[in-house]
Parts: sequence; C-alpha cells; structure tokens
Amino acid sequence: MDESFVISGAQVFDGEKSRGRVDVRVVRGVIAAVGGPRHPDDQVIDGVGATLLPGLIDAHTHTDEASLRQALTFGVTTELDLLSMAEQMGPLRRTVARSFDLADVRSASVGLTPADGHPHQLRKGQGDPAWPTAGSVQEVPGFVADRIAEGADYLKVLIEDGQLLGGPVPVLAQDVLEAAVREAHANGLKVLAHALTIEATERAVDAGVDALTHLFVDAPHTPRIVSRIAEAGVFVIPTLSTLASITGQGTGAELAADSRVRPKVPPVWLESLAETWHTAPEPNFAFALATVAALRTAGVDVLAGTDAAHLGAPGTAHGASLHSELGLLVRAGFTPVQALNAATALVARRFELADRGRVEPGLRADLVLVDGDPTEKIDDTLSVRAVWRQGVRLAVDPVAATA
Repeated sequence: MDESFVISGAQVFDGEKSRGRVDVRVVRGVIAAVGGPRHPDDQVIDGVGATLLPGLIDAHTHTDEASLRQALTFGVTTELDLLSMAEQMGPLRRTVARSFDLADVRSASVGLTPADGHPHQLRKGQGDPAWPTAGSVQEVPGFVADRIAEGADYLKVLIEDGQLLGGPVPVLAQDVLEAAVREAHANGLKVLAHALTIEATERAVDAGVDALTHLFVDAPHTPRIVSRIAEAGVFVIPTLSTLASITGQGTGAELAADSRVRPKVPPVWLESLAETWHTAPEPNFAFALATVAALRTAGVDVLAGTDAAHLGAPGTAHGASLHSELGLLVRAGFTPVQALNAATALVARRFELADRGRVEPGLRADLVLVDGDPTEKIDDTLSVRAVWRQGVRLAVDPVAATA
C-alpha cells in the first residue's frame, strides 16, 4: 500500500455532485483531503481527461470469490449479496478481509422461502445443503436468530409464485412473512423482499419490508402502488438488467460485445451474458422503465443493482452489468448524475455503509478513475483507467491482464 498519493487533474464526482477538477489525497487507505495543497512526498497519479468516482456498489448480487475479483476490475468495490449459503459466504468474507484484489461484500445469508419455494426450481443440481426455513410463525424467531449467528447483515424474504420464472412454486405465507419482518426489525435488521409481480409487491409493503430487491414486471404500474411504496418509505432495487433478461431484451448481448468488457470476462461468462431468460413478454420491459420513472417522480429511492449471479442466470455478469444498469436507469429518465448517485452515495446511505460511497475526507479510499465524463455520458463508466480498494490500486491493468 502506498503511504500517500494524490490523484491530480481529474474531474471529481463525490457521490452526489461534481466537484470540478480538484486533487484527491489518500493516506494509508483513507481519503485525507479533497482539494488543498499537495505534500512533497505524495506520489502523483495523473487524472487528466478522466473522472474520479467513489467505488461503485452493486446493491443486488449472488457472489463468490471469482465474481468479486471480476467485479473489482470494473470499478465495483462493494457487492451486496442478497442470498447465499453460509458455508460458502463465511470463508469468502474472511478471504475478502485480507485480499485487496476482491470487491468487498455484505450478505443476507440464506433467504426465507418455503420448502421447495423459489429459487429451488432454478438450483437443481447445484449441490446445496438443505435450506433452513420457517414453516410457521413459531419457527420464525429461530430462523432469524440463525441468520444473525451466520453474520447476516440484513434479512431476505422471497415472495414468488414462479409465474415469471418457469413454473409454479410454493409461496411464503403472509403471517410468516409478517412475523419475519417483525423479528428482523426487533433485532435491528433491514428486510429486503424479492417480488416480481404487483401482487407480491403489495404483500411486501403490507408486511412492512424496508426494500424491494426487484421491480414488478407483470403489469403496468398504478398510481396506487407507486404511492404505497413512496408512503411506506420503501427503497427499490429494480434490477433492470435482470428484468431485461426476463423479458428477452438484448442488453446483455450488447454488453458482451463491448470491447471494454470482452477482455475482462471469461468466454463462458460472455456466453451467459449474451443469453436471456425470456420467460415474460418482451413488451413488459416498457412497464418496468415506466415504473422506475414514476417511482423517481414520487420521491422513492431507486438503487442500482443487477442480480448478477453464478452461471446459469443468463443476461448478467458481475461488475460489467452494473454499468449496463446505470445506462438503463438513464433510459428510464434518470440523469447521469442521478444514476451515479444510485450506485454510490445513495446505496451507502440506505444500507448504512457510512465508510464508503462518497469521495469525502475520512472515508475509505474505494475509488475508480474512468476516462471521459460519465456525469454527461453515462457510458463512460465502462472506460475504467484505475481502481483502488482501501487505497490499494488493482495490481495490474485489468484489461491487459486478461486479454
């Protein structure tokens, strides 16, 4: 780790707004100053022609070591895992704590779903251990306590009947859902709900969840559902990248063909990225874009997340897809600055990650330097020049290393 360095000549987006061209000084992995004089011993890093951003945060993934390594090459310095096996996530988090070539990670551990409920229909042959569940209100406290013991940072609940994902599955009972929300809140955990239909979204809001980890894509929004989400203070991670895949859009294929993506992503992942689920009608994607616009107008916090998962989840890839997500938010009516905020400071605030997400003195030096100006042209985020996690620069140029 360099003791101190200065990134000079770059435009700085601090997570909320552009600061213009100011020097950013890093000392021992922490942002020491934004603007102000240089110190004689500082290494100077040329940022001319580039924009310095906070490290990007993907608010919805399912991850592993290889995925976190790939994410970091795209400037994604933190992934929020929203369902994983504790047997894999525990050791992974210990590895991340000592490895600066991986993105950082937070996790929900195992989500609450009925026996044989979603996503079991998608995970056949994955060799999962038996998933814990709560089949009654009485079993909920034990389920939540076990997740806390595993180190869960928040609780995931899955409200899914399978109609948009390949076939019917058992659905979580409402009394169990509501009990899970109460128990999690009593223990200081946020509750994030998987919901892909308006009906499931209504159930989630009724139960008092804190966030929706997808956006409904079965029908157009109504003023009622938008106002209910807004009035409840629920934040939304629409995962437009995954909704595009579910509705057969070509956004993943476009990303896989990008020369800034191909050298960093293994061929098998490029193939998966170029495929789609296509389990819902193509016109439904327009519903999702319109709903995102309506939520933004209503004052709902919309966060950038992709649902990038392991192979077998077509249409997304770790790291790369977050850049596509930003473009899709702009397509839904966000300004580039609003989209960047949705992947930096806003995610950090809603998930209470007080040490990251902004370029401010005292915070972790999780930073990404990109060529161009993504506050004007969001696509420039993919032109990654350099990445730092806690002040440690990715050891090699990520494009050259995997070309």
